[in-house]
Amino acid sequence: MKCLCTEGQIHEMMRVMVTGGSGLVGKAIERVLQEEGAREGEEWIFLTSKDANLMDLEETRAVFQKHRPTHVIHLAAMVGGLFKNMRQNLDFWRSNMYINDNVLQTAHEVDVVKVVSCLSTCIFPDKTTYPIDETMIHNGPPHDSNFGYAYAKRMIDVHNRAYFEKYDRRYTAVIPTNVFGPHDNFNIEDGHVLPGLIHKTYKAQKEGTALHVWGSGRPLRQFIYSLDLARLFLWVLREYDEVDPIILSVGEEDEVSIKEAANVVVQALEFKGEVVYDTSKADGQFKKTASNTKLRKYLPEFTFTPFPEAIKKTCDWFVDNYDIARK
Repeated sequence: MKCLCTEGQIHEMMRVMVTGGSGLVGKAIERVLQEEGAREGEEWIFLTSKDANLMDLEETRAVFQKHRPTHVIHLAAMVGGLFKNMRQNLDFWRSNMYINDNVLQTAHEVDVVKVVSCLSTCIFPDKTTYPIDETMIHNGPPHDSNFGYAYAKRMIDVHNRAYFEKYDRRYTAVIPTNVFGPHDNFNIEDGHVLPGLIHKTYKAQKEGTALHVWGSGRPLRQFIYSLDLARLFLWVLREYDEVDPIILSVGEEDEVSIKEAANVVVQALEFKGEVVYDTSKADGQFKKTASNTKLRKYLPEFTFTPFPEAIKKTCDWFVDNYDIARK
């Protein structure tokens, strides 16, 4: 657990507890706060899995009682890439349902003012029109490949609406597109597509072998750099007052194919070998194009880090921190 505080506090204290504080997004929020400074009156507590098993209600209650947060950013989840989801849909469903119910119920019990939970664009219906927006979450079943995780995450939106209806709680959620950056899980088997590609390319470069990319490379994704997402999370926590969720994403025009993303990784790591696409591996959902119109109505001037620049920063972090990176 880490705590970031401001000095000379004269305003009413905002004590923010971040679950999943050692993961990709938690580390990004911590870094942004260190670089830009927390606001006066803010105290930040970053939890890790060592602080509490959030699948256990009593441990969840104990950690909330210990820190007495006024605000919560809820990032903790059982997560994984396409192939791990395909193998473990039941585990993803049960684990995330326990975690989310425990966190939101305990937040209510200790009178937390605001909870911001993290969803994913994989929650949206598989059969849909594009671009998808915040009103379409419950319009049909998600893709079969990760239905356990997707339905569990959808239920956070149901939780939030129900707590607002019964108790007038301002609990909300954000829906980022594919997040990447420093402190990601670079596991080749179970990680998400970009960190997996970065690790594979690094290994192929070291070993002098071909780079094998799983799937055809055709599926399309919108990628968001974790430091950009962190800044948007801070805005949501401090300023966004809706219970309804909000998509946090680059624009539709910034969608790239997996093949294009692989090419950017290859350039960033200066890989000179052959790139082979293994079409015997599943592609997953072809596209999940999301609209950021709602975000742009609130923040028309927000600037996202250009994709090649963000990839280069992530690759550099991975190379510099190879021994300690999750992989």
